[in-house]
Amino acid sequence: MKHLVRYLVATAAIVLCTGALGQEAAIRKAMAERLPQLKAIDEITKTGIPGVFEIRVNGTEIYYTDAQANYLIEGSLIDLRAKRNLTEERVTKLTAVKFDELPLKDAFTIVRGNGKRRLAVFEDPNCGYCKKFERDLQKVDNVTIHMFLYPILGADSNDKSRAIWCAKDQAKAWQDWMVRDLPVTAAAADCDASALARNVMLGRNYKITGTPTLIFIDGSRVPGAIDTKQVEKLLADAKG
Repeated sequence: MKHLVRYLVATAAIVLCTGALGQEAAIRKAMAERLPQLKAIDEITKTGIPGVFEIRVNGTEIYYTDAQANYLIEGSLIDLRAKRNLTEERVTKLTAVKFDELPLKDAFTIVRGNGKRRLAVFEDPNCGYCKKFERDLQKVDNVTIHMFLYPILGADSNDKSRAIWCAKDQAKAWQDWMVRDLPVTAAAADCDASALARNVMLGRNYKITGTPTLIFIDGSRVPGAIDTKQVEKLLADAKG
């Protein structure tokens, strides 16, 4: 009897798996025919809503469709009972960064107080929001900031980033420019600033499209300038 039960359970599992794979294949085929730009689909999964499937493309772009792929839904899926933005939660999970895998050799470090809390930041020296953020960040103590220069905004972003990266005191040069509005000294011609190109590639891989972007030790990220209270809360939450 036990063997029969195990056989039936195993058979049911195979049938369910085959059915799921068949459904996914059908959706892929229909989407390729009806919406060719979505043909490079990364993943198709069931949602908690019967007959509604999640379509993931380009790593982190989320759409929804029905079982026959007759409709495409773009936007957030909200759980009204739990008051949760399921799409936002999914994207946050997909874009989470393993903090310990960040190439810190391509960043310079600013330490305040005991430096026990850690934060990685991607910033462009031409970013006005970054300047505002940096001035607020001066109020945050007991933190180690790993600063990744991310020159993506202007024609001379790379030149300014190179000058800061090649400075004798990178942290001082950065804060002189961002906080005190002092000019940066041009970098020597023989300075190795290859880290900047690696940072741009890294940011593209992580889908970092704007500055500042903050990454906390739990892998969570925040795009955009936030105030001191928000930084303190997120540092505490990440530590917890």
